[in-house]
Amino acid sequence: MQLIADSGSTKVSWRALCDDGSVLSVETVGINPVFMEDAAIEKILNDGLVPVIGGKVDRIWFYGAGVVGGEPSAKLERCFGKVFPGSSCEVVSDVVAAARALCGHKPGIACILGTGSNSCFYDGEGIAENVRAGGFILGDEASGAYLGKRLISDFIKGLLPAPVEKEFTKRYGLDYPTIVQKVYREPMPSRFLASFSPFIAEFKNHPHVANLLKSSFEEFLRRNIIHYDYKKYPVNFVGSIAFYYKDILEKAVNAAGMRMGIVLKGPIDGLVEYHKNAK
Repeated sequence: MQLIADSGSTKVSWRALCDDGSVLSVETVGINPVFMEDAAIEKILNDGLVPVIGGKVDRIWFYGAGVVGGEPSAKLERCFGKVFPGSSCEVVSDVVAAARALCGHKPGIACILGTGSNSCFYDGEGIAENVRAGGFILGDEASGAYLGKRLISDFIKGLLPAPVEKEFTKRYGLDYPTIVQKVYREPMPSRFLASFSPFIAEFKNHPHVANLLKSSFEEFLRRNIIHYDYKKYPVNFVGSIAFYYKDILEKAVNAAGMRMGIVLKGPIDGLVEYHKNAK
């Protein structure tokens, strides 16, 4: 049996590729080896995964953001080794997950537009080019955190149109000191900023918000995809922002002289196909 994990801090989507060709789907709470101790990780595996999949696990593919190499990878290998004795574990970045899910074993341009954003050119085997993401302060254009940052910035500077500002204030009740506290002094500010994506989606047809979305997607393409061979290859996307704003994103892609490729909400099912067809 092979295990495939698409990991975030909130949840992990698992797929078990059984020897008879069947696929089991499981979700557990999130695993972040950077912040979690071995015992906590092992408890998640034993309580949430083992009772569902049973059987012997031969190989584990763990795809996650920011957990490749060093102690986080070693920690996961230790935990999987204890829970699934005899198994081998490979920890792989979320950029590779996107590329494999979107492109399979063929070359192409793969992008992530979720809480954060990233992109790469994939040669069919590995990442051949990768424009640095920069995080939500220095980059992450068009990500959920980036869109939320722009919305909040417009709010605190009094630039939101009255109907949007009124609904925002009514719904969230945020004042300037609270925003500063959450962005600059509390953990995971990018998740806080990305939490406003549903509000943005609700008002996406308002001219101000429509322009926020349009210009953010244009900036992502201009600062990232321009570096790849977009004239030869279509631009593929995975992530909730790409999925829910696909119509606006596609217009930006076409306007930039690029071709829209595949758009997936998440990579897990594409990863199943990739590993099923692995050479």
